[in-house]
Amino acid sequence: MDRTAPRAAALVIASAAALAFMGCASTPRPDAGEDDPVVQLSPAEAAAQTYARGEALAQQGLTDQALAEFERAILENPELTVAYLGAGEIHRQRGDFTRAEQSFARAASLEPRNFDAQYMHALSLQLLNRLEEAIRAYLRALSIEPNDFEANLNVATAYLQLAEPREALVYGLRAVRIDGNSAAARVNLAAVYAALDEHEMAVTEYQQAAELMTLTPELLLSLADSLGKVGRYAEMESTLERVVQTERSAVALERLGSARFRLRKYPSALAAFREAVAVDPNHYPALNGIAVCRLNDFLWSDRTDLEAHREAIDTMRQSLRINRDQPKIVELLARYK
Repeated sequence: MDRTAPRAAALVIASAAALAFMGCASTPRPDAGEDDPVVQLSPAEAAAQTYARGEALAQQGLTDQALAEFERAILENPELTVAYLGAGEIHRQRGDFTRAEQSFARAASLEPRNFDAQYMHALSLQLLNRLEEAIRAYLRALSIEPNDFEANLNVATAYLQLAEPREALVYGLRAVRIDGNSAAARVNLAAVYAALDEHEMAVTEYQQAAELMTLTPELLLSLADSLGKVGRYAEMESTLERVVQTERSAVALERLGSARFRLRKYPSALAAFREAVAVDPNHYPALNGIAVCRLNDFLWSDRTDLEAHREAIDTMRQSLRINRDQPKIVELLARYK
């Protein structure tokens, strides 16, 4: 189990110790005679023993058998929190987040001060995109263990998903304080800063994340966006050139064209926009880039380059057919058509 592995291991040890304490009296000795008494397990003891078998099976990767044992333990003792946690984790690993949430919710209701129950319930809610409920559950978990790294990281992410970066900031900062060497925490905090329009801070966090992880197109694109927001266009261009070396996506090429345009490298900007459209003909930001470049060509020719004018108008119309909600393009088209 991913998140709960250390605690699950502790539970296995505890269950084994309990069974050892109960000793062989729970089952007949091999040499027991017919007249020897057989100790009957109480429902709670039977459930604990069933749970321990399930946890051992889960550790071996035998999840079908483990789930059957967890469910049997719940029937024997409907208040056995760890059995709900074990079943919920198997459902989560299988991608059945609805059943996982139900199991973790029951565990959390049985033991409101059980951190694992609250955390795993929150995680399952987040996986179901029930973000407001997930945040409340994460906050309950953090009231028990305020400095848990993953809970702080995840609640910050949930707030970002709800477009509430101001609320995310305190938890994003705390996650970085807890583990400053976590690339995930650095990227998450950078995204919070970017959403708050604090792009210098975002650049710093993205760059620190880049030192901690294998560079990905997603990270470099985000870094390039923030570099552009603070006017560091040369760094934006070089960052995007690294992206397109490995992934010539329409998004990366269009942003590369934007960086070059701001650096007044107009022919190479136009070339990048054209390549982006060749990759994805429906990527309207790249169509807009072509239109602006060609409008510039028209204006710089003292309005004599009619081919540039025609292409600019046609490209803007094509862009608006894809996305009509572009007031600036509508204005340009009205002005120059």
